[in-house]
Amino acid sequence: MEFHMASAQLFVPDGLDTVAALARTTHMAIGAHQDDLEIMAYDGIIKCFQQTDKWFCGVVVTNGSGSPRDDVYRSYTDEQMREVRIIEQKKAAIVGEYGSQLLLDFPSKAVKDGGDTRAAEDIAKLLRAAKPEVVYTHNLTDKHDTHIGVTLKVIEAIRSLPKKDRPKSLYGCEVWRDLDWMVDSDKVAFDCSAHENLQMALVCVFDSQIAGGKRYDLATMGRRRAHATYHTSHATDKTTGITFGMDLTPLITDDDKDVADYAQELIRRFATDVAVRIGQMRG
Repeated sequence: MEFHMASAQLFVPDGLDTVAALARTTHMAIGAHQDDLEIMAYDGIIKCFQQTDKWFCGVVVTNGSGSPRDDVYRSYTDEQMREVRIIEQKKAAIVGEYGSQLLLDFPSKAVKDGGDTRAAEDIAKLLRAAKPEVVYTHNLTDKHDTHIGVTLKVIEAIRSLPKKDRPKSLYGCEVWRDLDWMVDSDKVAFDCSAHENLQMALVCVFDSQIAGGKRYDLATMGRRRAHATYHTSHATDKTTGITFGMDLTPLITDDDKDVADYAQELIRRFATDVAVRIGQMRG
């Protein structure tokens, strides 16, 4: 497949023909950076792991060259970091037995530019080829601008497709902001109890980030464990790990629904819930 960036790569861990590898996709995750998929979309990875009828396709939109660095990576140039992160993402695809892994290799500024349609066009091309049933991306209240940019490109790409060809579900997931604040009726809770060893392995593959000064391995597993315990106050733990998702499906079934208004609606429901709880306790 041809993409806007000549440096874009399509990697198939089991060596299947690329067309067939994409066509078998059932679950797709589209993230901004290398390691975002493993943090936010474990639900899709584990649902496809060791299955013959379900396949995970990972898509990383940016080149990740601007990441912080330390330890052995302290003196690496942006280009060297880009190369390291490409290798790490391919390692994760092998560990997680992904059906395919895309590295679109855009600079972050292209994703954050609302007038630059190239990333959305590449994503739309992938969606037409893969036809995933479920898509995971970043949530609309994430505090990383590049993550928000990717989410908007994903929605734009899906809306460019005929409705019959769109995914059945689109979920916005946690990376740079938790979703435990959402009212329970709005959250999608993904059970991440299975294969904790695989979960750790997937995140730990990204040594440039962990040794480079960010303990994503400990933070990711800790957040999942904390969600499992704090999700319900009047019941014993049913899982050992949970990630939360924001259901963005209404934004791909109704093209007239405004993205910002939808996010504000979720925030308003949270604000109302807080006000009602306080009000009920007052004399």
